[in-house]
Amino acid sequence: MSHSFEYIDIILLAMIAGFIFLRLRGILGKKTGFEGKITRNFEKDFPKNIIKKKEKTNFFDEDMQKDFLVGAKIAYETIITDFSDSDNKLTNCKPLLGKKIYDQFKLALIDRENKGHFAEITFIGINSALIKEHKIVENNLEVTVDFVSELITCVRDKNKKIISGDPEKIKKVYDTWRFSKNIKSTNPNWLLIDTIT
Repeated sequence: MSHSFEYIDIILLAMIAGFIFLRLRGILGKKTGFEGKITRNFEKDFPKNIIKKKEKTNFFDEDMQKDFLVGAKIAYETIITDFSDSDNKLTNCKPLLGKKIYDQFKLALIDRENKGHFAEITFIGINSALIKEHKIVENNLEVTVDFVSELITCVRDKNKKIISGDPEKIKKVYDTWRFSKNIKSTNPNWLLIDTIT
């Protein structure tokens, strides 16, 4: 008889516990992963956070591109005209060249000198300079530019005989150059790192 009372006590206690659990769940609610609407303060801050994030990722905006192109045009003219100088030292454009390009230009100048050739380049002007692409490579921002320029070019031998070009004719030249700048460096200078044919 006492055993039956124990079973009844257990059943009653289980029913009371279940009732209390259901009441607490109804009052306190259950966690679903979404706890109602975003608070007003967060709603106000949310768009600002997105704008700030966009500003950080927009590392090369229109104003920066315009400023870059002004410098790229000056660099282009400096490098082209310096390449025609007879001293073979690339004095003016050396600070504008990455090591790989500097070595290539230097070898070309030495080869020209060994052959006894002289280049005459008259820079007329740049018709257009357009950014083809820009991207981050490791810590460097690389910008590829399509240049269209007008030059008078002529190569002569040691007897001043024309080997190539025409000293009287303006030639339209199409160049694609890639510039690079370390985005973590305080040095503002860009370097020419590649010429694409």
